[in-house]
Amino acid sequence: MTEKPTPTPASGPAPASGPAAASGPASESAPASESASAPPRRRSDGTREAILVAARERFAADGYERATIRAIAKDARIDPSMVMRYYGSKEGLFAAAVSVDLRLPDLGALRREEVGEALVTHLFGLWESSDVLTAMLRVATAGPAGAERMQETFREQLLPAARQACPDPEQVPTRAALAASQLLGFALTRYVLRLPPSVALSRAEIVAWLGPTVQRYLTAPSP
Repeated sequence: MTEKPTPTPASGPAPASGPAAASGPASESAPASESASAPPRRRSDGTREAILVAARERFAADGYERATIRAIAKDARIDPSMVMRYYGSKEGLFAAAVSVDLRLPDLGALRREEVGEALVTHLFGLWESSDVLTAMLRVATAGPAGAERMQETFREQLLPAARQACPDPEQVPTRAALAASQLLGFALTRYVLRLPPSVALSRAEIVAWLGPTVQRYLTAPSP
């Protein structure tokens, strides 16, 4: 008599139990966790940005002295009280509208012959990716308040960067000013005046033309 084999239970994963079962597979819960950790964009963020965009346009068109909170609020399509709520005063709004962190590269960490190209590449990358620098340039040419803000950016950001590359510490202000004349002058013709030949240049061509000149201003021997 042949003995019948005992059936073997079907193989497969054991049913989950405990807290892990209640939470479901990790791959399904991860996206929910990630989305929960990302804070949603608040309505106030959009309002602030609308105010800043309107303020830059108004300050550039009218200058600081003639621009009014009421006109800026009208441009932003909000109540003037909202402007005061977020920025406190026209002076506070102006400071927020034209303040910019250039995030300049550490020129001291580069080889001396690379600093001109690196600086031009970085700055025109910022100009091409955002309208803030163009607005700041327009405001700077509209009146003394804008010019003073641009001078502050020069003192606090460009001077320290130039100091990392200049061979003579006493010449840092002069060399930085010469570099700024090249960078701002071209930016003015490309982004504000919109001269067709300047607008037509590619970013690579801008770097190729301006890089050696900025390099010379920052590192070449004194004439």
